[in-house]
Amino acid sequence: NIVEEKSFRFAVRIVHLHKHLCSVKKEYILSKQLLRSGTSIGANVAESQQAQSRADFISKLSIALKEAVETNYWLRLLYATDYLSSTEYSSVITDCKELEKLLTAILKTTKL
Repeated sequence: NIVEEKSFRFAVRIVHLHKHLCSVKKEYILSKQLLRSGTSIGANVAESQQAQSRADFISKLSIALKEAVETNYWLRLLYATDYLSSTEYSSVITDCKELEKLLTAILKTTKL
């Protein structure tokens, strides 16, 4: 499952980014928010794989999409406040946007 694998790999990146922000940048508040939303995407995608119904599947993926949008926000904020370099930001925001597009496409197809 491509979205499950991509969301898991993204969560791993977010955990590493959180560690970096805490240890190097001494930033704890925003990075904690990023950690919560960024890892929640994959958790909800994984949960959707065992959905009890179509509605449950849509609900779990909708939550994953909301978490991806929130993660996008925290990444933009961390970049705008100089906690993330241009290189760090470009790399991780691309992955985040890709997850948003994948989840949106799956939800549109499933809701038809």
